[in-house]
Formats: sequence, C-alpha cells, structure tokens
Amino acid sequence: MNINQLKYFITVAECRNFTKAASRHFISQTAITQQIQALEEQLNVRLFDRSNRPITLTPAGSVFLSEAKAICERMDSAVIKAKEASTGLIGSLRVGYTKGYERSDLSNILRDFHLKNPNILLSCYRQDTDSLSAGLLSGNYDVIFTWDSTNLAAEESACSFLYEKVPLVAALPATHPFVHRSSLTRKDLKHETILYMSPSSSGFSYGDNHFLELYHKAGYTPNISFRSNDAESILMMVAAEEGISILPSYTTDKLYNPENIVFVPLIGEEEYENIICVWMKDSPNKVLKHFIRTLQ
Repeated sequence: MNINQLKYFITVAECRNFTKAASRHFISQTAITQQIQALEEQLNVRLFDRSNRPITLTPAGSVFLSEAKAICERMDSAVIKAKEASTGLIGSLRVGYTKGYERSDLSNILRDFHLKNPNILLSCYRQDTDSLSAGLLSGNYDVIFTWDSTNLAAEESACSFLYEKVPLVAALPATHPFVHRSSLTRKDLKHETILYMSPSSSGFSYGDNHFLELYHKAGYTPNISFRSNDAESILMMVAAEEGISILPSYTTDKLYNPENIVFVPLIGEEEYENIICVWMKDSPNKVLKHFIRTLQ
C-alpha cells in the first residue's frame, strides 16, 4: 500500500467512476483500476460495488475512505512541516494582547516560537480589549489574546479558542481586615468601595456586563468609585487605600512584594476571566497558521 493508491482510491470514491478519476490524475483508466484492485487485494476486502453504475462504496470502503483521507491529510501536513523546518518559514506576525497580559506566560510562548522560527518577525501590541477587537477586524493584527469584551467570538469571520482560564483575585490594602483570609467570595465585598477594573476602554461593554452581573448574583449593586482598564492605576489607588479591586491573576502573579497591597484569591464557579486567542478565518498569512498550530 502506498500514498498514491490511497489518493487514487479517494478520487474514485468521489467521482464514482474510474475513467473520471483516472483523468484527474493524468493516468489511464486501466492503470487506476489496477491500483485499486491491488489495494483491495492487500486489504483482502472489496472497496467498491461495481455491479451498479455509478459505482458505490461497500461498507468496508466507506470506513476505509475516512481513514484514507485522514492519512493523506497527515501526510500533507508532515510534508509542510518538514519543508518549513528545512527552509525556515519567513514572514511576520502581529500579536495583540490585552493590557496586563504582558505579565502572563505569553512572553514565554512567543520566545519559544521565535527561537524555533528566527526568520519570523514578531511584533507585539498592548491595547484595551475594544481596540484589539477593532484592530483584528480591520487587519491591524494577525492574532490577539483578549478577554472578549465585544463578543468577538460570535463573529462568523473570526476563529477562536479558549487559551487560558484565569482566576480572579481581590487586591486589598495591607491594612484591610480581610488580608489574613485564605480566600474571599464576592458576597464578602458587599460593603466595600470598588475600584473597578474594566476589560474595555468604555467600561460599559459586553464583558463589563458579565462582571457586573456577578455582583448582582451576589445580591448587591457594587459601590464603584473609579473605573479603569489600567491595572497599574488601580493598584496605585489600592495601595493608597482608596478602595479594593478585583483583578485577573495574570496582572498580579509576577508582582513581588507590592507595597501596601495584599492579594487574596476570589472563589466561586464564575470567578475567572477567559482569555481567548482570536484570528480571522480568511487570513492569508502562513506564519499565522503555523503559529496557531503550535498553540493547539
């Protein structure tokens, strides 16, 4: 059995005719018939019912067709990867990421990708989630890592997958009575002054509605004294004891010995932020396709 026999078999199954299949491969009808017969002998099963016109697949042939297609697809993918490894993929990739995500492990992912693909120029852009969505749709970025504040994942022209599920933490002044707690719930924060960390620039996005709904599920309307999509500004205000905040842990995990701030995990089924990886379906960028393959 060889790859050509599999390709001939797939074409015959699609055309349901040996002569048409032979013409697609620029060989004679006799040659393709002999190849299919040889394949059937090796498998010791009949792949086609030749008693009818057009010919049809036998039950065994139907099963083998899906497997043959999968083998050919894997073979094509292996060839592409081998060529990329030998010649080195050349091009560029524009990566957008939400504010604060520079403290995540994304930098490690990008570094590994760069080391394996030194001929690819990686350009990184730090933006709020609204700007990231607009930039992707307008072609300014090839791929973005974002909290979906605009319901971008619902766009038919976009592809996405869940890249990371990030826990939320409460940022408290070091003098706060809750700093010795091992965890908190959103209900515990009912009487607090909230410095609201918004995923968007507007503060009134699809994503904001989700987070504000979590307060309502906890049984109250939050006392929000300040809104911002800049974690650094919010942390400055927490340290100044202007209030407390709820932040995704990627903005806090790599902060060592923050002055006058303590972080306490927030627990609850919905106390997390989904970071999704999004790109456009019709992007012609081969580097993008290669990058997405490395992530999945």
